Amino acid sequence: MSVEEGKRAPDFTLPTDGGGVVTLSKLRVKPVIVYFYPKDDTTGCTAEACGFRDALPDFRKARAEIVGISKDSVASHDKFKAKYELPFTLASDEDGKVCEAYGTWIEKSMYGRKYMGIDRATFLIDTEGKVRKAWRKVKVPGHVAEVLAAAKAL
Repeated sequence: MSVEEGKRAPDFTLPTDGGGVVTLSKLRVKPVIVYFYPKDDTTGCTAEACGFRDALPDFRKARAEIVGISKDSVASHDKFKAKYELPFTLASDEDGKVCEAYGTWIEKSMYGRKYMGIDRATFLIDTEGKVRKAWRKVKVPGHVAEVLAAAKAL
């Protein structure tokens, strides 16, 4: 399954850092940026998370909410969030059902070895629950600025 621009984003409820819970449909009072990333505290994922952190005042001006999702545990998210002072929600999709619903759980290849993993992707979801913009196979440099520009345009 995959999520396409203009279509309704699959709703989800996931456990979050700090022992909380996030439900996408309850956030729809403002635009929501949902970004999927492979693993807490790795180079690319840390750069991406810190990019969203540093731009958060601008996202707030655009009235946008940010939710990061990976298959890491809530405990892992708590450590990652504390280490880098991340001021937005990190949700745990340990069973991978949300990753599958969004088409981000894919076969990858590294040094000739094939394995399943999260494809770095970001979705901008409007207040009606529709995907306004989808970024797949994200390259971290410049990505946060692209997402912010799209959020401001809503």
